[in-house]
Amino acid sequence: MKIATVRELLNAEIVCGEELLEEHVYSACGSDMMSDVLAYVKDQAVLLTGLVNSQVIRTAEMMDMVCIVLVRSKKPTEEMVRLAKASGIVMMTTEYRMYDACGMLYANGLIGKKVRHD
Repeated sequence: MKIATVRELLNAEIVCGEELLEEHVYSACGSDMMSDVLAYVKDQAVLLTGLVNSQVIRTAEMMDMVCIVLVRSKKPTEEMVRLAKASGIVMMTTEYRMYDACGMLYANGLIGKKVRHD
């Protein structure tokens, strides 16, 4: 799914990274706990969160995530925007709650990590 499609589905406002909207993402993760995100699959993913601090950007960068969506109309700090721009991460904000936003993306084909049950 293109990041532009994520923006459209969530009626999101682009904060930074508009030049990267044609990039593709292949999975998504929704969490306010960055320790959970660190246990998640990396590469070409969208992070949905209501957490507003610079650790969100650092975690996304470490996990090679390319897009962050702040839910519940949260607004990023100036430091977050600066770090996201420097890291080449698209950041946007949506009025939807995390549950709704994740559901919309999932219903439109953006999946999460498959969990193994051994």
